Amino acid sequence: MKSFLIIIILTIGLYSDQHIDFWGQFLTNIVVWLFFLMLLKQQTDFLQQVSLIACLTYATVGEIFLSLVWGLYEYRLQNVPLFVPPGHVLLFTLGLLTSKKMPDWIVWTVPLVMTPYVIFATLHNVDTLGSVLFLMFLACLAFGKDKKLYATMFVLSMVLEIYGTWVGNWTWSMEVPWLLLTSTNPPACAGTFYCVLDLLVVTTVSKLRTVRQPLLEAVS
Repeated sequence: MKSFLIIIILTIGLYSDQHIDFWGQFLTNIVVWLFFLMLLKQQTDFLQQVSLIACLTYATVGEIFLSLVWGLYEYRLQNVPLFVPPGHVLLFTLGLLTSKKMPDWIVWTVPLVMTPYVIFATLHNVDTLGSVLFLMFLACLAFGKDKKLYATMFVLSMVLEIYGTWVGNWTWSMEVPWLLLTSTNPPACAGTFYCVLDLLVVTTVSKLRTVRQPLLEAVS
């Protein structure tokens, strides 16, 4: 039920933001933030709450840098909509729920399917940013702890990117600023950014758990 609600909120929210002047983004901001706060309140474990807050924090910093500073992509109103950072938390939650149901073979199937496109895009200079992102994705799978989560998020975020750019919520630059790289709208491996976000969240929670456990044992 929770997964279904997240899909509905993200789908309708992005559509409303694009097609309903002012009120679309305003209402989407409210709904996404309220759902994020509900998710936060539902977490009974401290570290689960930390994971959502960490995701929100990293997503906010990442969006400001990637969009407003780097100019890798641009939102419809040349801003970072308020619903975007908590929207990352919703997608992160959807990834956690979905990855638990995924078979182990998704970890190698996703990169295997993407490899022919990456080779084609690199040789024809169509999406060289995607090639770099693909290598980063492979690094996440190789060194990250929750491999099924990263593979699942890669697919989920790819669907979200295709939908968001198709509706017109944001547009990726065809020439990557600062770098001699090309891109498509969206780059096929844009999901890597979401994987890196999840990797940061998982690592943060893992480090905090390592520090917190001895403290609890000392107190008890």
